[in-house]
Amino acid sequence: MAVERGRVRAVVQQPGGVVVDGEPAGYVVVADGLHSPLRRALGLEARAPGPVRYGLRRHVRLAPWTDHVEVHWAAHSEAYVTPVADDEVGIAVLTSRRGPYDDQLGDFPELLARVAGAAPASAVRGAGPLRQESRRRVAGRAVLVGDASGYVDALTGEGISLALAQAQAAVGHIVSGDVPGYERTWRRIVRRHRVLTRALLAVGGSPARPLLVPAAERLPRVFAAAVDAVGG
Repeated sequence: MAVERGRVRAVVQQPGGVVVDGEPAGYVVVADGLHSPLRRALGLEARAPGPVRYGLRRHVRLAPWTDHVEVHWAAHSEAYVTPVADDEVGIAVLTSRRGPYDDQLGDFPELLARVAGAAPASAVRGAGPLRQESRRRVAGRAVLVGDASGYVDALTGEGISLALAQAQAAVGHIVSGDVPGYERTWRRIVRRHRVLTRALLAVGGSPARPLLVPAAERLPRVFAAAVDAVGG
């Protein structure tokens, strides 16, 4: 199988196939990310409702102090600390306020103190607004997969698993000749995740936000069930 690297600039639908930058093909799977240019070019872009959120991340040279993902909450943001290697951790911040990464970390004094003096292991990378929507996931012989098909938030960290499930479904529908049916399967794949993620965002953006962590501490089984449901 040949892999060609490059940027797709035009997808033209025609009877019995598509033409991708002048190259004929049977189908095209659009998986070009959160702010998908092809989603827009195909006329599938939709207005994304709800709060605007942004994500930033950087890795630092520091031995992990836990083998779990650690989540810190502040008034307008969350910080996610992930062990990456024996001498490296990743720190991602999801926030409703725009600003430099170091300023965002200032909302987490305990975390900031723990990583003080640690050398950066990567540049700061960011994305946003995170919420993206598509009007539908199928347009003729083009199907949308992964972040390009729509995205709610990085809050639950399930983007890759959803994308893989969608990719498998897209291939299955293409092979079976039932491409329109992918829309129904896509909705089934994302339904539970979207409902719970939107609910968490709604609570997190409400006056009840300060109560989330205490509630999780007092009701660990309920919290664990919610996490399992999102990741399931």
